Amino acid sequence: MKYICVHGHFYQPPREHPWLEAIELQDSAYPHHDWNERITAECYSRNAASRILDTESRIVEIVNNYAKISFNFGPTLLSWAEENSPALYSAVLEADRESARAFGGHGSALAQAYNHMIMPLANPADKYTQAFWGKQDFAQRFGRIPEGMWLPETAVDIPTLEILAQLGIRFTILAPRQAAKVRKIGARNWKDVGGDQIDPTQAYRLRLPSGQKIVLFFYDGPISRAVAFEGLLNSGEAFAQRLMSGFSEGREWPQLLHIATDGESYGHHHRYGEMALTYALHYIESNKLAELTNYGRFLELQPPTHEVQIFENTSWSCVHGVERWRSNCGCNSGRAGWNQEWPAPLRAALDFLRDALAPRFQERARLLLQDPWAARNDYIEVILDRSPENIDRFLSQHATHELSPEEKIAVLQLLEMQRHAMLMYTSCGWFFDELSGIETVQVIQYAGRVVHLAEQLFGGQIESEFLQALAQAKSNLPEHRDGAHIYEQWVRPAVVDLHKVGAHYAISSLFEAYGDHTKIYSFLADRTAYSTLDSGNSRLAVGRGLFTSRITRVSAELTFAVIHFGDHNINGGIRDFGGQENYEALERELPASLSRGDIADVIRVLDREFGQIYSLPSLFRAEQRKIMGLILDSELGEANAAYHAVYEHHATLMRFLTSLGMPIPNALQASGEFALNRSLKEAFGSEALDLPRIRGLLDESAALKIALDVPTLEYTLRRRIERMAREVCENPSDTQGLQKLEAIVTLARATPLKVSFWEVQNICFTKLAPAYREISSRSEQGEAEAQEWLRLFASLTENLSLRIT
Repeated sequence: MKYICVHGHFYQPPREHPWLEAIELQDSAYPHHDWNERITAECYSRNAASRILDTESRIVEIVNNYAKISFNFGPTLLSWAEENSPALYSAVLEADRESARAFGGHGSALAQAYNHMIMPLANPADKYTQAFWGKQDFAQRFGRIPEGMWLPETAVDIPTLEILAQLGIRFTILAPRQAAKVRKIGARNWKDVGGDQIDPTQAYRLRLPSGQKIVLFFYDGPISRAVAFEGLLNSGEAFAQRLMSGFSEGREWPQLLHIATDGESYGHHHRYGEMALTYALHYIESNKLAELTNYGRFLELQPPTHEVQIFENTSWSCVHGVERWRSNCGCNSGRAGWNQEWPAPLRAALDFLRDALAPRFQERARLLLQDPWAARNDYIEVILDRSPENIDRFLSQHATHELSPEEKIAVLQLLEMQRHAMLMYTSCGWFFDELSGIETVQVIQYAGRVVHLAEQLFGGQIESEFLQALAQAKSNLPEHRDGAHIYEQWVRPAVVDLHKVGAHYAISSLFEAYGDHTKIYSFLADRTAYSTLDSGNSRLAVGRGLFTSRITRVSAELTFAVIHFGDHNINGGIRDFGGQENYEALERELPASLSRGDIADVIRVLDREFGQIYSLPSLFRAEQRKIMGLILDSELGEANAAYHAVYEHHATLMRFLTSLGMPIPNALQASGEFALNRSLKEAFGSEALDLPRIRGLLDESAALKIALDVPTLEYTLRRRIERMAREVCENPSDTQGLQKLEAIVTLARATPLKVSFWEVQNICFTKLAPAYREISSRSEQGEAEAQEWLRLFASLTENLSLRIT
């Protein structure tokens, strides 16, 4: 018997702002909002709807790869997907259910230690909580207890495996070089299999010192490396043949050929890698070369006949064990002149922070909680559901007595401090070459959140002591100096308190139609009073409200006032509510000054009443960008008109110069680029698509050799076509709607924008097929409208490379 199992480790480092609990805008992921969104588009969603093509490169089947392979999704990534990519989230959960039906009741999803901490380097408490949270998060999402758990970077030691076994985890997956010795169960002598010599085609039992047992699978190293690094995904058939090459006729037992790689290999690192995976598995299945399976099913059919010993403190991505995450081991990307002396002092600084606060946590928490560490373990229930009712249930279950509102806040702050004290050990902070890299800054920000909560709870000077330790980590870039400088540069400005939330609310309220109850990231704003006054180009807002953290329940009643002078100049203040009389005085004085046109007096009152003044840079990044866009649209109206006027006035001259083969002067070229790109973007986004105008603009840009803003225009046009496709599928027999969709798809294919039709293909393949069959029947009866529908449908499917029968 020959079995094949492909495992994908799907994971992204948590990128959420530690105070806002949301990912802020990341320009490097453009045109996507952030890297989670971009990699979802390039990989995760594509594996949920991968393609099988016929000999004419037309799509004949759309497949959910997750149902065919073994996989794990990082819990923090799944949490993001649940909120931001619900279609992907549903597809992943459904794939596990579908695989259970296919593989004898064994779902293909594995759990993962929670936030990708290197487990051998974790202390005992963190080891347990990470595994426990991973298990509980999995059970909540997938509706079953996990059989297996992925260890981050496959980093392993015996204490970690003891915890997995204690939690009922049956197996995990390791790299072949992590195996030390094997023997047949019941035999006396061990065989040395160091140096990747272990046979990967069977399961192995590891007997732990406690007497517990756990099963280990060691993946096929050469084939896994070929997938990740050697271009094996360039051909689905070659991939299938390479998988089959891992079997040997010399083996007398049922063989499991299994590989493990980052799931991002399939679509992100290797474009169309998801299709190579789909085709390889389809090729193997359809030709009956081997049986697809997953680890749980194989373990049921073929229990281990051999036992194994491992090399502890090893991993799949560092040949030096786990040194990449604590020393200058030599693993790097080869940047000349750089060193990695910084990982050791960075880890030492974080260890100092964790160990200094652990006894304070226990001392404070034991006055409020029956068992502080048990409560920390169970806190995953709150992370998964932060509804007030669930938080109250959790608190009542663990509290030593009926907690006051202030005590409830303290408990939540204590547990959040512990959560971030684990997030700061996320492995990606050490994986890359530079201390100031975004992944490392992220873990330092988590440490900053720990410091912020600790000083709220305990006061003291923990930050200054932490910075002294952090300063020992030196950057390779002179301008970034060391970890303490990076903290001052990127962490301290990121700190968010209720006054900063209030300032954000106040400023953005001039541009957003907020109601009385508003969610601002992880905060709530309950407005109790609000008034505005417009005077010429200026606008004044005065208000007050209750601002509350949804995470810790800390709250404050605040008064605010903000004035916008009609351009990018915005001044605002925020303070604790000082009573109704003071508020009413402010509400009278500021409008009176503005009504007199006395702007200087408005500023004087703001300075007197609030002290610290906030402005546009005080806004959180996404809102800052949105409001600046509104301001620029308003402020640049005259400039936009001027560019268009220059272009329209000189368009004939530009065409003449082009016909003579002469270069267009830079000033005219710039006006043409601006005018045509702007006009195309507006035309693509318009609800009433004017196809003749779009064709004219595209022809003009081609004739004048105008450079198009391809990323922006492709994204805008693609989103418009996707909306049209969804609208058509709501009433698929509507010939007029189908005609519009076919026309815009035809036009898009003729542009130089290389529009991605991936989502439109999914929509049409899954939603229009039933209508096609029903309308085909009507066409055979001679119905003219049905025949026209079929003509349009044939053209549409040709343009989308679909074969629907």
